Amino acid sequence: MSTNPSKKFKNPMVNWIEYRLPIFSFLDNSLGSNYPTPKNLNYFWNFGSLAGITLGIMLVSGIVLAMHYTAHVDYAFDSVERIMRDVNYGWLIRYIHMNGGSMFFIVVYIHIFRGLYYGSYHAPRELLWMLGVFILLAMMATAFMGYVLPWGQMSFWGATVITNLFSAIPLVGDAIVTWLWGGFSVDNATLNRFFSLHYLMPFVIVGLVVLHIWALHVHSSNNPIGIDAKTEQDTLPFHPYYTVKDLYGLGVFLICYAFFVFYAPNFFGEPDNYIEANPLVTPAHIVPEWYFLPFYAILRAFTADFFLFAYTPISWIMSAKLAGVIAMFASILLLLLMPWLDGSNVKSSKFRPLYAMFFWIFLLNCVVLGIVGGKPAEGTWLYIGQFTTTYYFAHLLVIVPLVSRLEQPKTPPESISAAVTSTAQG
Repeated sequence: MSTNPSKKFKNPMVNWIEYRLPIFSFLDNSLGSNYPTPKNLNYFWNFGSLAGITLGIMLVSGIVLAMHYTAHVDYAFDSVERIMRDVNYGWLIRYIHMNGGSMFFIVVYIHIFRGLYYGSYHAPRELLWMLGVFILLAMMATAFMGYVLPWGQMSFWGATVITNLFSAIPLVGDAIVTWLWGGFSVDNATLNRFFSLHYLMPFVIVGLVVLHIWALHVHSSNNPIGIDAKTEQDTLPFHPYYTVKDLYGLGVFLICYAFFVFYAPNFFGEPDNYIEANPLVTPAHIVPEWYFLPFYAILRAFTADFFLFAYTPISWIMSAKLAGVIAMFASILLLLLMPWLDGSNVKSSKFRPLYAMFFWIFLLNCVVLGIVGGKPAEGTWLYIGQFTTTYYFAHLLVIVPLVSRLEQPKTPPESISAAVTSTAQG
């Protein structure tokens, strides 16, 4: 029996490796000319690959920073200053990592809202969507723990406030907080475990991303009209058509990324975090990073006089603090149910004008929640936060189910190819 592999690739070294480990054919079938992709994808489909590239940048820069960081309350703040001042290009690596977190969330949020608009959570892509939500949760946990590491004022007090939320859980709340802290206050044990988990969690995210991509390749990408490819005329090879498109999007993204790194490195940061942590001095206004602000606004909306709490049976069984904690987590976890909350047979909002209108209202509502989360929880801002919180849950639990079942959508084209042809002719 011959042991020579068939000549599949031009390069003999590639053929030699391929015969023993078929990695090149795997890449070709997954990301190359053998991977069929809907021919009508627009630039909103770039954000998935941009998220993956940003994750890689965060991993590499984070590993380098970990080589110079000291996870101890007496040295953490100074070690970050040493990275900025004494390590060769340490300032650049830290600014890449610090702003990379914000860029990562920007890309992922656009990716999620694109999925909501075009109905990428519909069958048979339910598990693909759910894995994306789990990636978001893992990102949030990683970012929160990373925010504690510089050990500035906002790091310390942010960790104190957020971890204290778990004390609202009946019976076991205080024990959970003590376990998170590793003691009876945010101290050295807390910083050590947060550093360990912050280093570990990105690799968990990588595992979830692998599953996410695997699920994506089973049924291929959704597309702007929400119709699956039926023939070869509906698809294009991923390479070179979409690799070139992704590279163009990557170039634009890196220009924006570089602008913040070199010209506005502290745009997304808080000035108080350049003051070393002091347990005896509370900042005037404690706020988390900007990407947590909508959820922070939802948390703070639940006060004793909030009508959703005060005038419902919820107030009989739990405190306003616990209700706010549950609402904050529910605001993310409810996204897992989108495949079932949305009962429409048509995926894309292009053919669902009423749903599209409510989508844009929902997007604006989320932006307002983010603004409210950065303001003091008092006066008019509190009432705006309570109204937008009410609308957030009303959209997911009431508007989406009703509109999806009552609206009469337009008739989508018969195929992707027909839609592209009619657009070109028009």
